[in-house]
Amino acid sequence: MIHTDMTPIEKRAAFSLAGIFSLRMMGLFMILPVFALFATDIDGATPVMIGLAIGIYGLTQALFQIPFGMMSDKFGRKPIIALGLVIFAIGSVVAATADSMMGIILGRALQGSGAIAAAVMALAADLTREEHRTKAMAVIGMSIGLSFTASLVLGPMLNGVIGVPGIFWMTAILAIGGIFVLKFVVPTPAKSSFHRDAEAVPGYFMNVLKDRQLQRLDYGIASLHIILTSTFIALPFALRDYAGLEVEYHWYVYLPVLLLSLGISIPFIIIAEKKRKIKEVFVAAIVGILIAQLGLVFFYDSLWAICLLLACFFIAFNTLEALLPSLIAKFSPADKKGTAMGVYSTSQFLGAFVGGLLGGAIYGWFGLSGVFFFCTVVAGGWFFVARTMETPRFLANFMLHVGDIPEEQIERLEYDLKQVKGVAEAMYVAEEGAAYLKVDNRELDGDALEGFVEQVDDLELGTAKDSAADDAHKRVPQS
Repeated sequence: MIHTDMTPIEKRAAFSLAGIFSLRMMGLFMILPVFALFATDIDGATPVMIGLAIGIYGLTQALFQIPFGMMSDKFGRKPIIALGLVIFAIGSVVAATADSMMGIILGRALQGSGAIAAAVMALAADLTREEHRTKAMAVIGMSIGLSFTASLVLGPMLNGVIGVPGIFWMTAILAIGGIFVLKFVVPTPAKSSFHRDAEAVPGYFMNVLKDRQLQRLDYGIASLHIILTSTFIALPFALRDYAGLEVEYHWYVYLPVLLLSLGISIPFIIIAEKKRKIKEVFVAAIVGILIAQLGLVFFYDSLWAICLLLACFFIAFNTLEALLPSLIAKFSPADKKGTAMGVYSTSQFLGAFVGGLLGGAIYGWFGLSGVFFFCTVVAGGWFFVARTMETPRFLANFMLHVGDIPEEQIERLEYDLKQVKGVAEAMYVAEEGAAYLKVDNRELDGDALEGFVEQVDDLELGTAKDSAADDAHKRVPQS
């Protein structure tokens, strides 16, 4: 049966895993709006070292997230997630107690090394049925966005009370809290299995890396996080030294700007998806990033200008953060979505690392205007890459368990599945006994698809399978 509602267990899994993800991401991002100002008082600090300390977590996260996901296949999801949270907590303590930039850099690198993203996604896949997996991933994705928003507001507020070392201590506490949520709230799956729609397949990496449309999107998410990290190396100095706002009051700017941007970006996201204008909205949002950064080149000394330009930046940023994963899902082949998302996430974290390193170096060489000009150039390059992107087909990923199919029947099975109205692609994976589909939800004949699967399940292997395919072919509406 194809169910329409998530079970209580699935809901608990989605929201508890989103909570763990949020606790960790808040720990990473709370220092973003305050660290550059704090680090200038540390002996031996240079702009490059400051940028490296901000961005180094991205390098270690990129290196370890896929291996952590693979380890979770072998050693279990919860033990690996718990290990990642422990490593993250240790890194937070190292950074909190460090009295040198190298100590903080080491702590931040350890924070990134506790790379639980892939393992969390795999556990979410274990705990949800295929038809509800996208909903669970969406809940986790929204939690990341909300935790980022909360971090930019809480960072300056907490800095005025407990300082940056105190924020690092708090991130350690949040990580330990995540372990308790994992132990006592997150359901334990009856069994763990491999999910191609949520996990990376090593043998598919070259296929994904060679795909020109996916290349554009990977370049895009890297560019977006280069710009984000570089911006927050320069922006705190602009707010304090030129706009005259002390760091503990920076949240006066971030809170209204972020709330406004969230409210405005949601209609753009809806238009992109519901009206099928995703390329137009996507490219327009990149132009918004470019305009915001170019404006900051000339007006970083005006508080009102900063507020207006930041609102423009975050409207575009929130829109792009929502549309990029959606585009990955639309462009990736039916059985390679998990691999495509793994490469995409790695590109994102590498972008954060590059943004920190280059943003710090450019700040040291050319000052604030140089950093914002660098971000403008990156946004301009992204615009020229994105405008040649193909308009995607609005196809969703879908997986069906159809059981063991004789090798000689696989081609016929895939053919018959593609005859179901709304099914554009079908790929059967023998080791999983599953068919991976790309479907147009507006046109999909769900009853025909459900009936097809029930017929296949009810019959024996061999010629009976062939009969089921024949019968299904006769009764399925032609596209």
